[in-house]
Amino acid sequence: MTDGYDIVIVGAGLSGAVLADRFARVLNLNVLVIDKRNHIAGNCHDYINEDGILMNKYGLHLFHTNDDETYEYITQFGTWIPYVHKVVARVKTDEGVEEHVPVPVNIETVNKLLHTHLQTTDDMDAWLKENQVTYPNGIRNSEEMAKSRVGEELYERLFKHYTIKQWNKHPSELDPSVLARIPIRNNHDCRYFSDKYQLYPLHGYTEFVANMLNHPLITVRLNTDYFSVQGEDCIKGRKLLIYTGPIDRYFDDPECPKLEYRSIRFEEIGLQGVGLFQSNIVVNEPSPDVAYTRSVEYSHLPQNRDKNRNAPTTIVREYTTDEGEPYYPIPNERNLALYEKYRQLAIEEEQRNSVIFVGRLAQYKYIDMHTAIKNALEIFKQVSGSGKFVSEEIKTA
Repeated sequence: MTDGYDIVIVGAGLSGAVLADRFARVLNLNVLVIDKRNHIAGNCHDYINEDGILMNKYGLHLFHTNDDETYEYITQFGTWIPYVHKVVARVKTDEGVEEHVPVPVNIETVNKLLHTHLQTTDDMDAWLKENQVTYPNGIRNSEEMAKSRVGEELYERLFKHYTIKQWNKHPSELDPSVLARIPIRNNHDCRYFSDKYQLYPLHGYTEFVANMLNHPLITVRLNTDYFSVQGEDCIKGRKLLIYTGPIDRYFDDPECPKLEYRSIRFEEIGLQGVGLFQSNIVVNEPSPDVAYTRSVEYSHLPQNRDKNRNAPTTIVREYTTDEGEPYYPIPNERNLALYEKYRQLAIEEEQRNSVIFVGRLAQYKYIDMHTAIKNALEIFKQVSGSGKFVSEEIKTA
C-alpha cells in the first residue's frame, strides 16, 4: 500500500485495465484499480470449470478488429489464436420443420426459410432490393431499421421476438442503433464477423487482463466498493479518477431517475459423455415459445476442441432480465434523454474534479471489446499528450 496514488481507476474490466497499464508502463505513475467484484476482467472474466472447459462467466465474449494498433496492443499480453465465430438460429419453417440457419442473414438463410433458390450475389442483391422496406422520411426505430435491412418476413422470423426477449421492449420502442448492428451477407459467407483479425486468447481473457495489470506500479483491490472507500486519504489525493461504472450510480442524484439496464441470468446444464451437443457454439432462439435468447456450448472453442467425443460438455442458456448486474444500456427515447442530463453532469465533474467517465456503463452505450480497448488507448493519448486530465471523447460522445 502506497501513501497515495496518481491514478485511481474504478473497474478492472477492459477499459480500466488498458488505462492502468498505460499510465503505469508509459508514464510511471502509481495506479490503484478498484473493483467491487471478487475478480478482474469485468464481464469478459473466464474460468476453467470442473470438467476442464474454459468458459466465460458472463456470456461469450469475442474479439475482432480491423485496427492494426489494437491488434498489436493486445498481442503484447499473451498468446492469441485464430477463432472464426459462427452463429445459427433455430427456426421452424411454415411446414413445421426445424432448421438451423446462419446468422447473419445470407443466401443460405433466405433459401432455407423462404424456399427460394438464390445462387449468386446478384440474386441476393435483387432479393434484398425487392424485400427491404424503405422509409422516405427516415428510420425512427429498430423495427424500421430491421425491416429496411432484411425485409418483413425475416424480421418476423429472426429478429422481432428475439429482440423482445433481449430487451423486454418491442423493437419499435428501441433506438435504430440496436438493430442497425444486424450484419447481412449477399453471398454464402456464414462468418459472424468479417474483420481482418478474429482471435481468442489461448489461456482466456482473465489471464490476458492479469498480464496487463501485472506491474509494480499497479495495485488491485477486489471486493471493494469505490463509494465505500472514496474518503480514504490514499484515494482522495489522486490526480485523476477514471470511472467505468454506471454513470447514474456515480452521481446518485435524487432529482434524476435511474437509467435502465438489462441483465442476464445464466442456466448451466452439464451433460456427461456426449462430446459436442450443439451443431454450433451459439444457437439463437428467435421463437417466442422459447424463454431463453440463446444457448452457448463452450466446448466448441478451439482451446476445448481436443476433448474426445465422449467427454462431458456444458450448455449455458441465457435469459435476459431486468434484475441483476447491469449488462446492456437500453437505448430508447427515455433513457437517451436522461443519459444526456447525466452526460452534462459528467462534463462538469470532469472539469471540476479531474474525473474521466469511460466504458459501456459510464457512457451508456453498447461497446464491443475492440472498441473499448481502442477507446481507452485514445483517451490515454489525449490525457498524456495534453498534460491535462481532460478527455475530449466525453465531450463529443
